[in-house]
Amino acid sequence: MQRWPVLLFLAWACFLFFSGIGLFTSGFLLMRIELTNRSSCSDPLAAPAWAGQGVAPGACWMPPRVPKAVLLIIDALAFEFARFDPAKARPRPYENKLGFLHQLAGSQPHHARLYRFRADPPTTTMQRIKGITTGSLPTFIDVGSSFASYAIAEDNLLGQLVQNGRRVVFMGDDTWDGLFPQKFFRSYFFPSFNVKDLHTVDDGILQHLYTTVDGGEWDLLIAHFLGVDHCGHKHGPDHPEMAKKLTQMNEMLRSLVDHLGNDTLLLVAGDHGMTETGDHGGDSEKEVNAALFVYSKTPLFGAHLPEVDRFLHSYSLAAQDLPAERLRHLRELFSAALEEHDRLLAQVREGLPASPELEARLGRLVGRFQRYLREARAVCLESWARFHPLRMVAGCALIAASCLLCCVASELAAALDFSYRSRLLYPLLWGLAVAAVLGLGHLLTRQGLDLILGVSWSAAASQLAFFWHAWGRRGRRAHLAGGQPPVASASLWQRLRAWQGLVLPMGILFIRCCAMFSDSFVVAEARVAPFLLASLAILLVGKLHWHGRLTAPEAPKQPPGSACYQKESWQLLCLLAVLLACLRLSGLFHQCREEIPHCQPSPFLAPLSSLQSTQAKNLFYLLCVASLAGLVYAVQRWLRHYGNLNSAGPLVLFVRWAFPLVAVWIACYWAVTSGAEDTLGKLQELVQVALVGFPRAVYGLASLGLLLALWTPVTVFVKDSRESVGPIVTPYQGAPSSQADLQHVIPQIYRRMQESLKSQLDRGHRRATVAAYGLGSVYSATLVIVLTLLGFLLLILHSERMSFAFLLLFLEAFVLLRIHACVVSLAGDAEPFVVPWSAVTAWVFAATQFFYSTGHQPIFPAIHWSAAFVGFQQGHSTHLLPAVLVGANTFASHILFAVGCPLLLLWPFVCEAPNSQRRKLKKELREELQEEEEPMMEMRLRESPERFSAALLQLGLKYLFVLGVQLLACVWAAMILRRHLMVWKVFAPKFLFEALGFMVSSICLLLGIALVMRVDCAVSAWFEQLQPR
Repeated sequence: MQRWPVLLFLAWACFLFFSGIGLFTSGFLLMRIELTNRSSCSDPLAAPAWAGQGVAPGACWMPPRVPKAVLLIIDALAFEFARFDPAKARPRPYENKLGFLHQLAGSQPHHARLYRFRADPPTTTMQRIKGITTGSLPTFIDVGSSFASYAIAEDNLLGQLVQNGRRVVFMGDDTWDGLFPQKFFRSYFFPSFNVKDLHTVDDGILQHLYTTVDGGEWDLLIAHFLGVDHCGHKHGPDHPEMAKKLTQMNEMLRSLVDHLGNDTLLLVAGDHGMTETGDHGGDSEKEVNAALFVYSKTPLFGAHLPEVDRFLHSYSLAAQDLPAERLRHLRELFSAALEEHDRLLAQVREGLPASPELEARLGRLVGRFQRYLREARAVCLESWARFHPLRMVAGCALIAASCLLCCVASELAAALDFSYRSRLLYPLLWGLAVAAVLGLGHLLTRQGLDLILGVSWSAAASQLAFFWHAWGRRGRRAHLAGGQPPVASASLWQRLRAWQGLVLPMGILFIRCCAMFSDSFVVAEARVAPFLLASLAILLVGKLHWHGRLTAPEAPKQPPGSACYQKESWQLLCLLAVLLACLRLSGLFHQCREEIPHCQPSPFLAPLSSLQSTQAKNLFYLLCVASLAGLVYAVQRWLRHYGNLNSAGPLVLFVRWAFPLVAVWIACYWAVTSGAEDTLGKLQELVQVALVGFPRAVYGLASLGLLLALWTPVTVFVKDSRESVGPIVTPYQGAPSSQADLQHVIPQIYRRMQESLKSQLDRGHRRATVAAYGLGSVYSATLVIVLTLLGFLLLILHSERMSFAFLLLFLEAFVLLRIHACVVSLAGDAEPFVVPWSAVTAWVFAATQFFYSTGHQPIFPAIHWSAAFVGFQQGHSTHLLPAVLVGANTFASHILFAVGCPLLLLWPFVCEAPNSQRRKLKKELREELQEEEEPMMEMRLRESPERFSAALLQLGLKYLFVLGVQLLACVWAAMILRRHLMVWKVFAPKFLFEALGFMVSSICLLLGIALVMRVDCAVSAWFEQLQPR
């Protein structure tokens, strides 16, 4: 079996796809322009309206209104949280809790005011901090920097304050430390990324807030509270914990106002809003609506506020590529609105009474300024977020060529003369040669080398080499086959029949790819994917019925016109019914998008701790534990049925004892997390230890199982039933005596005669052999064990009630495999070493379907950030581990189905049924006769190792092709619709999630195929050890 060439070929194909993704991304997701110039007091300005007042020493451009300011950022403080409605008799948990703000605004209207603050998307914390401090607009690609905050290089508010000698004190979210390093006069940072921690940051701020305010050694004090945001992520806004947290913020504000001096300005702001599920990151109405409260003990409102006429001079001077016509239009809008403002201001100063005409003019003036702001924002967005069309087209072409390469190579892999030298070695040499030329040119010219472009050129060269050699060998084959028309015609007929079988799966795949170009279908893909999978399965069964594969051959005594269905046909129909039921039930675990009105997210997505009823919580907990126990029992039952739990090997012992232990630890972790925090009392420290200990124990034990699966993957039990070749009798060791010697020897002779006669009668005069139990499913057994271990690891990263979804996932995968085996068996003329396209397509569709059925959506607000802290309650020292945990949670279905992809090749061999006449024999003879009629099952793969390796290669290429075609459709949709209204809301996130899903799936596919080859290597070693025996 050629192991390394197959893995290298698949890895090379993945590299080609990765190169296309990187090239397209470099042209589609560009970073915005950041201005490097900074403002200073010496910048020339138009003569301000307060020129006669003079500027105080240390001030810049204008006299300061207040010498000190306190900025309180309550993360995710939505406007609905701050608004107070006395008419509501029964407010929701997040309503009417900040009553102190209402009290101040009502009793001191000239001192306090509440505003609705509109946050620019994406509404993630780091981007909102950038927007607040720099005045710039965040961009879509910056969302990925939420894991790692990079220092702000452009001009910002904090940098100006520090530059002018102001003392800035900060306390709270440690994200500010990464954005503004060494900028604070004094700072108190607290870990912020653990969304399950509601109190650490807030309590840390309260320990220093009042003493710092009273100390007076500050000019600007910033406090960033996170409890409200984390409570939304953990419980949602409509939860009693949210009421407690908002009440705490209300009491904090009441105490803080008492400590403020008369010369201090208080700003209370939310950086963004919150959806009904407590998430944020998108641009829905609830996410962009935040609160802004302004208060000072000196009057703020009612006096004239001067304005500055700066227009876009600084930006237009730095970015010379702004459209001249648009810039001229904006200047005209601003000038006209400013002239109207001056006229109205002059009339007001003359003392003219208010009139409806004046109010109407004022309303039109506000509309003009709003129009100017909207159009200026649009111009900035267009200039900051640009595309590189050439790179996007090249990336699409590279991905399309990779799909074509997988399709062509999968057809060539079926040929026994598949040459890895011409198909793999020559393309790799071409790619390396191009990379060497580019590197040499970089050294000679001393110009900057774009790594993405270099890798893309190398990938394109290797693709061209592959197609060149494939076309050349095709021409030589056609020349050799020119004198044999019958063979050529037969080959053509077989090829036509093979292409006819592609119509159904490729047609369904084409429909799915076309749906990628519609934002409505992308939004509703959680319902489209199960529908396409069900359609593919039903049409496949209908096709078998159309060709008469479901009916048995007519018997001599059978009435004409009557059809008798085979037993496998009824089994196939039952499996189809179970598949449709699984698809229906999986829709219960859906996540909502804000584009779908009146959609309520599945209650199964919420953790058990969010349930108020103790009885309901206990009931769901028992059901979750039962589903987990059912999964363990089903896996062990399957392994025991095929004889893979009989040996005493390390992996078998691990499955026997560690699987239940892992399930118990997961159940204990669920029990701890489902308990209410305020009812634990003195056990809080023990609970914190359990929250860390149980997940890490699961991680460690599951990792140990994976290592055992790699070390000793053979789960075969050997029973040596051969006759003994030693002496018939053993010599008598006692005192010499003829009578004693006879009494010792005769029983041995009699016993040996009995054994010999019994052996001849039972085995038909043939010599007994070594019996190996579980050898026919040795490949599948290891894969099933590894998939179960991965399922444990992925399950603990989800909420408790997702155990139902994972049980459905394994059940649906089993049903799909059984349907595939039945279809292969009923087809009759199907090649056993070739997995049909319909099975591969259905397997990919199932992975997509369960992406949605595990509570995910291709949008950033739907990411389960809490997975990063399962077992790591105190946070992380690096960003790699939380990114891996969140990625594993998001792409759990992709991981499981990609690793389990080789089962599509193995399962029809596992399901080989022995002769049906064996069932009619007597029970006592079945075990003996089974040894003679036992099917070879997966050992048939070892009869032709070259075909086995070619089948694995072909299966991997088909899987990459189906994934690549879906990725190509997303790429085309994002490129063609890049100016679409919904590009950053629908198409760009879909492309990113599809690209990441493809990368995860391709890597896991390589791991799954590598695991099969490791088992094959271990089986070969096992046979070598067995031969001397």
